[in-house]
Amino acid sequence: MTKELEIEFKNMLTKEEYMRLLKDFSAFHNGPKTQHNHYFDTPDFQLKNKLGALRIRNKQGRFECTLKIPAPVGHYEITDKLTREQARRMLELKTFEAPEVSLALQELDIPLTQLESIGTLTTHRAEFDYLDGLLVIDHSEYNGHEDFELEFEVADAENGQKRFLDFLQQQDIPQRPADKKIARFMNSASVRSVDK
Repeated sequence: MTKELEIEFKNMLTKEEYMRLLKDFSAFHNGPKTQHNHYFDTPDFQLKNKLGALRIRNKQGRFECTLKIPAPVGHYEITDKLTREQARRMLELKTFEAPEVSLALQELDIPLTQLESIGTLTTHRAEFDYLDGLLVIDHSEYNGHEDFELEFEVADAENGQKRFLDFLQQQDIPQRPADKKIARFMNSASVRSVDK
């Protein structure tokens, strides 16, 4: 189990900006790696209402369960590593085998028995250390949508924000607000259910 403070800055990209950044920084990464985030909540979205998110991530055959909850700055991430079999049983809603995440959910009064799958978001991610942080170039696909995004994960919010804004300016990329992936995913799922 790990509990980490996540401080990140985000900006939406056009497909052209995404392709340019991948190419211009190709010496820093080995190309996008694909990961799948399987999201969970209760039927009445208790986690979403508490500004939290729960996922199982499959990244090149490695599995982990992560709960994100708000922190004074950024988010806390509580993560348990999983075996492939543990992940399979959890995805099938047979068991919940992430002990530290389970404890944190109980502290939030989220009943494990009410958790259900709300869908999968697939991300093709290139990431590398840059400007004293982690620069992440993402292409995400979910619910018939796709989008492109730049993230900058840092340890220091003030310096990180300045570096990120300077980087956007140097790259001639306009500032565009970016919700968290889970929020974009949930909004697309809501739109999809209304369209039916």
